[in-house]
Amino acid sequence: MNFQEILNEQKEFFNSQKTKNVKFRKRALQQLKEAILKNEDLMYEAIYKDFGKSKFDTFTTEISFVLKEIEFYLKNLTSLSSPKKVRTNLANQLGSSKIYSEPLGNTLVIGAWNYPYQLSLSPLIAAVAAGNTCILKPSEVAENSMKAMAKIINENFPREYLFAVEGGVEEITGILELKFDKIFFTGSTKVGKIVYEAAAKNLTPVTLELGGKSPAIVAASANLEVAARRIVWGKFLNAGQTCVAPDYILVDERVKDSLVTSLKKYIQKFSYKADSEQYTQIINEKNFERLIKMIDPENVFYGGNFDAKKRFIEPTILQNVTWEDSVMQEEIFGPILPVLTYKNFNEALLQISKHEKPLAAYLFTNNSEEKDLFTSRISFGGGCINDVVMHLSNDHLPFGGVGNSGIGNYHGKFGFDTFSHQKAILERATWGEPELKYPPYSEKKLSWIKRIL
Repeated sequence: MNFQEILNEQKEFFNSQKTKNVKFRKRALQQLKEAILKNEDLMYEAIYKDFGKSKFDTFTTEISFVLKEIEFYLKNLTSLSSPKKVRTNLANQLGSSKIYSEPLGNTLVIGAWNYPYQLSLSPLIAAVAAGNTCILKPSEVAENSMKAMAKIINENFPREYLFAVEGGVEEITGILELKFDKIFFTGSTKVGKIVYEAAAKNLTPVTLELGGKSPAIVAASANLEVAARRIVWGKFLNAGQTCVAPDYILVDERVKDSLVTSLKKYIQKFSYKADSEQYTQIINEKNFERLIKMIDPENVFYGGNFDAKKRFIEPTILQNVTWEDSVMQEEIFGPILPVLTYKNFNEALLQISKHEKPLAAYLFTNNSEEKDLFTSRISFGGGCINDVVMHLSNDHLPFGGVGNSGIGNYHGKFGFDTFSHQKAILERATWGEPELKYPPYSEKKLSWIKRIL
């Protein structure tokens, strides 16, 4: 497939100015919504084939996110697209100042496999809302989901506007050689660096949604039942294959035993079994084998069983874990939950700060001082106090990483801004202008300039 030819067509279509029309964008978003609803069963079937994800989980963690994002833009796009009037400084009187949000142009969205619909279609929706064309490359790891999205996009939109590419490394390597106006990537830090390097050759701006080892801190003052229930849900959702899942627990040593007992209770209560509605498979054998190697039988407090034929790994709690253990050297991205302890809250924050900045962080406490220290002392993309994962569901909050966990953010208004250029326009009156800035200069003019500037 000639990707340069498709991009040239998209450049020509963007230059026609059609995508800048707000009504055109809204019609496209509505058309995409209708196409998704029409093909909802196809999407359920495809993702189930990829890793056994139930309709319930697919709707709540994937399709509902996508539909909600479309609804946000249908409701707010007129306001978001309108020029914003700002104050004009004294030096530019008489005049007016406005900020215009203009589309960047031709964009590339590279999706991830763990939530293939949400993490591919949500950024595409933001690109469309902002007035861009888009080439979408869903992850080939979730092959059936990729094909479903390609069918939905390519059968409902002309390729000079939106186009979904099927394929793997060869295809994405070819696409990254092209010059886009924006690249949006979701995936691992390792691949993110490759994308960033390719983009740099063309000075293409990027948004990178990556990952990291996201901590869940449980303080002595926490409601341990609530903490255990919410951590278990957030960690083992999608069998732990969630970029913002709690990667490990850092718990006050005084309440550690009570916490792990409650964790075990909720794992059993939620019935995470192979082939169940509540649980999914590991995506492929490569990831399955990688995860199995992380389970040290001597540290297993609960779980540790697996079935290679079904790519099933039982929710597993590891205790007596140290920062030097192999399970703490990389993002787990699976149903394994190490539990570490701390004696002093400040020391716990210091330990987190010594490592790469995570995509998310969570704190369970009823202590207001600990809440303040958590939000001010450690850097992370986003997170929750007394919950996990749920900050993603608020489209009024930006979602993105910092440092090694990513660059830029999206969701709601922030997605619109990510795919837009903020163009500054100053309009001056043609009368009433003093001679101060024009030659010949003098001490008197300099004195006035100092007062004004």
